[in-house]
Amino acid sequence: MVDFVLVSVLVVPLFLAVLQVGLYLYIRNTITAAASEGAHYAAVLNRDPADGEEHARRLVTGVVRDELVEAVTAEPVEIEGQPGVRVVVKAHMPALGLWGPGLGFEVEGHAVKETGE
Repeated sequence: MVDFVLVSVLVVPLFLAVLQVGLYLYIRNTITAAASEGAHYAAVLNRDPADGEEHARRLVTGVVRDELVEAVTAEPVEIEGQPGVRVVVKAHMPALGLWGPGLGFEVEGHAVKETGE
């Protein structure tokens, strides 16, 4: 019984840390994909950056808790001399599961805007 307690004191925190890293990577990758998809959506001919912002919000809603996403913004940018769209999603990831104080991060998605030429 003493061996179990001594081993579990080491194994349980290690397991929880690996679980937290996995959760962080899942949320960050999901938000990154939403930002990228939002930029591509806004880059289509006859769409503006606000459409991409709305699309990114729609992709994140229901997949990631709404409290984790702080802001979603989209703006026209120039990408290597071409008109483009950038969607930025600001979020945070709590240090303990999905609750508590967290680590803030920001991801961006870029896409070159389609032109009618």
